[in-house]
Amino acid sequence: MRKKSRAEAVTLEKESVKNLLRALMPELRRVYRVRSLALFGSVVRGEARARSDIDLLVEFEDADFPVSLLEFISLRNFLSDKLGRRVDLVEKQTLRPTLRERILREAESI
Repeated sequence: MRKKSRAEAVTLEKESVKNLLRALMPELRRVYRVRSLALFGSVVRGEARARSDIDLLVEFEDADFPVSLLEFISLRNFLSDKLGRRVDLVEKQTLRPTLRERILREAESI
């Protein structure tokens, strides 16, 4: 059996995370009112390590009816449980201007 190269392993990890998130989207929409989700950070760049978190950019359905802090934490914990890693969840509309351009350029939609 051929051993996977580092690049193949990273791609596989990124794709497996994206596939799992795609499968979760109907529940995320229904329960947490998620409009969109995007992966960014070390997993996308191929720099993730065993202890790296998973960076996710989230946008909710109704900006006029924001989710509560408890709902946000519940979503983050749900995603962490499903992905088996700590999730750093960032709301798209709250991105700091200094990071916004880089994150949006790097983000891969789910």
